[in-house]
Amino acid sequence: MPETRSGGQEPEEFDAAEHSLGELVSEARGSMTRLVRLEVQLAKLELARDVQKIGMGAGLAVVAAVLAHMFLILVAITAGLGIMAAGLAPWLSFLIVTVVFLLISGLLLFLGLRQFRKRQGFPLTGAAVASTLSVLRRDNRASNG
Repeated sequence: MPETRSGGQEPEEFDAAEHSLGELVSEARGSMTRLVRLEVQLAKLELARDVQKIGMGAGLAVVAAVLAHMFLILVAITAGLGIMAAGLAPWLSFLIVTVVFLLISGLLLFLGLRQFRKRQGFPLTGAAVASTLSVLRRDNRASNG
């Protein structure tokens, strides 16, 4: 059975018949304050998770950019050495080195973009807020109806 967390706060037994309207309003305000604080804390945790994934994606994109820069340098070196080489034709040695580094940088760019797409937003915070609003609307209809 999954464990549910309530921010260290357990629900308190509260008999509304024994308290005045002011005490009930004060208790409701305190509960809402605790609820909002817990939802903000949940949003912070989800944001930290997404920031970490975005950082990983950005890091991989930087590596891809460095390799793309190396690609340009290697094209120039390959072209110079290819002309001087006696083995393969200059265009063939240029093509081999170019394709290998282009594939590596393309793979790293793909992995970086995939990290960006993995961020999930705030699913738990959204569910908690929706649940809270549902309860508040139900209570509001009951008191007005």
